[in-house]
Amino acid sequence: MGKNKTRRSFIKKLTLGSSIVSSFPYLLSGAYRQKIKLDRTYALEPFSANDQINLALIGCGIQGIIDVNVALELTGIKLVAVCDLYKGRLERAKELWGTDLFISRDYRIILDRTDIDAVIIATPDHWHKKITIEAMKSGKAVYCEKPMVQNFTEGHEIIKVYNKTGSVCQIGSQRMSSLGNQKAKELYKDGAIGELILLDFYNDRYSAEGAWQYPIPPDASPDTVDFDFFIGETTKVPYDLKRFFRWRNYQDYGTGVAGDMFVHAFSSLNYIISSNGPKRALSTGGLRYWKDGRNVPDINLCLYDYPETKTHKAFNASMRVNFISGSGGGGGFKLIGTEGAMEVSSNSCKLIRPKKGIIPSSYSMNAFTEKIQKKITENYKNKNIEKNDLASNNSESLYEVPAEYKGARYDHFYNFFQAIRGKGKVIQDPTFGLRAAGAALLANKSYFEKRPVNWNPETMMLV
Repeated sequence: MGKNKTRRSFIKKLTLGSSIVSSFPYLLSGAYRQKIKLDRTYALEPFSANDQINLALIGCGIQGIIDVNVALELTGIKLVAVCDLYKGRLERAKELWGTDLFISRDYRIILDRTDIDAVIIATPDHWHKKITIEAMKSGKAVYCEKPMVQNFTEGHEIIKVYNKTGSVCQIGSQRMSSLGNQKAKELYKDGAIGELILLDFYNDRYSAEGAWQYPIPPDASPDTVDFDFFIGETTKVPYDLKRFFRWRNYQDYGTGVAGDMFVHAFSSLNYIISSNGPKRALSTGGLRYWKDGRNVPDINLCLYDYPETKTHKAFNASMRVNFISGSGGGGGFKLIGTEGAMEVSSNSCKLIRPKKGIIPSSYSMNAFTEKIQKKITENYKNKNIEKNDLASNNSESLYEVPAEYKGARYDHFYNFFQAIRGKGKVIQDPTFGLRAAGAALLANKSYFEKRPVNWNPETMMLV
């Protein structure tokens, strides 16, 4: 970000008549708090049966079901097929979306169908690359759940096929397209928080479900679960229902808390500040409580270094996930700058501009004689520091979505389907997806190798 992107230039821009002046009606009246409603309009024209997008779901688990339910809220979308390796989920699909659905336990049969325009890939992470590439080669538009890849090299393979085929491919970090992110991006570009110096992200959980101890259905057996297909090209192991239904807990199939949670933070952060990502990561943590056979930590902390670019100075990012937080659940995503801070979520963006504290207090003045104290105070008064520095006003602006807002995931699918119809580009293509996933995976590499690791955010390769 350029040197002019300071609190003073931000305020000057507002007072001169920018597009967001109306958001700060009390700007010059001292300390203030205000709430502003965010809004978004959608081009939701009616579609005939011939114009609808035929959709298929590959991986009918938790995220897959959520994704389809949201996708079907949009007009002109029809779910025609579902694939999963557990028969019970195929039965559930018909309960949810109709008995006329085509169902299969082999995703390749889905990709061979010519009546399918787009697929949602919501499988375990170790299948993302293979199915995404095959789907693009078969002419399908792809919505692939995050993280896009399980390891660094896979991303470049996806990007190569994406560029060669010209496919539509959206990576599904759903917060990306939210109104909260959009407002944060606008405010950051306008210099609302000055120069970014720290990103603070955390996610606390306090439940077995939150720690991925998902229930195992009583009808699960070798007859209803195709375990051999599930493990794919990973290490061959005996039939194990915990590995199938709680796959996030194993390095062979998932990406740990970093791939599941940190990737959301990187997707939003890189979008808001127009960055390609960090250059260095240092991770620590451990398996402190959920010792149920998993081989990934339940507590992970990672520090990242971002290099200076055209859109930001060098800064640091601190990320933390705690799956046994005795204080209860919760989370936060906060961009902290030299002139203010933004607390960002899918549904809101809070801009905070505190009093900077330029005038010395008795804490630092107490060591001087009263005569010297008086002279120091007079010097500050003569310079009119507080009078002329509008940045010293305590202010808080909360941008919130309206009650009828359809949600960040809806926005992300809207962006995806508009791109399929040739009315725009996806907001999170495979290159963006690799930069987010790659940054998250650095935490795993650093944790397991017990050392800092370096990354080139431009080439998206380890250094």
